[in-house]
Amino acid sequence: MKLIVGLGNPGGEYAGSLHNAGFMCVNYFARRHKIRFDSSKGKARIGTGKINGIEFVVARPQTYMNRSGESVIRLVEKYKIDLDDLLVIYDDMDLPFGKIRIRPHGSSGGHKGMKSIITEIGSQDFPRLRVGIGRPDSTKDHSEDRNADVITYLLSELPPGDKKIIDDTLPMVNEAIRCIITEGVTEAMNRFNNTQGGNNEF
Repeated sequence: MKLIVGLGNPGGEYAGSLHNAGFMCVNYFARRHKIRFDSSKGKARIGTGKINGIEFVVARPQTYMNRSGESVIRLVEKYKIDLDDLLVIYDDMDLPFGKIRIRPHGSSGGHKGMKSIITEIGSQDFPRLRVGIGRPDSTKDHSEDRNADVITYLLSELPPGDKKIIDDTLPMVNEAIRCIITEGVTEAMNRFNNTQGGNNEF
C-alpha cells in the first residue's frame, strides 16, 4: 500500500493559492485516475485506487498546513505504511516556478507542513515531490516586511499567468506520481529531475 499526500490549507479561500500546490497536484492525479475523495479518515479527505495492481491511498489533510503531521501520522499508522511508501507533495519557494524535484529523504527546508510531518512521524526519511513556486522579489533581501510578504505571496490567489504555469505542470506531476508508484523513487528521479535540466541533489 502506498500513501500519496498533497499538502495545502482546507477551505475555499485558499483553493487557488500557491501554498495549495500539493492539493492541486493530488486533485489532478485523482481526476485522471477516476478517484473520488469520498471518505474522511485521519483528519484528511481520502480516496483509494490501484495502478498495475499496486494499491494506494491519496489524501488531502484537513488540518491547516502547519499541523499537517497530525493527519499524516494517523494515516501512516492506520494503513501501516512503510516510510518508503509515503510520498508527500508540496510547494517550494526555493525551486523555479513550475519545476519539480523528487527526493527520497531530506529536511523540511523551512516548509512548515513538512516540519510538522517530520516532527510527528519522527523521521525525515520518506520520499517527497516538491513543486517550484519561486519567491517574490521583495523576499530576496532582509527587509523587516519579508515574512509578511512571504505569507501574502503564499496565500494570495494565483494570477492568470502563474496559474497557467501550475496547470501546465500538473500533467508532469501526475506522470511522476505514477512512476513512483509503479517503478520507484530512483527511476522517477532519473526520469523527471534530469529532464528539467536539474540534478538529483537539488
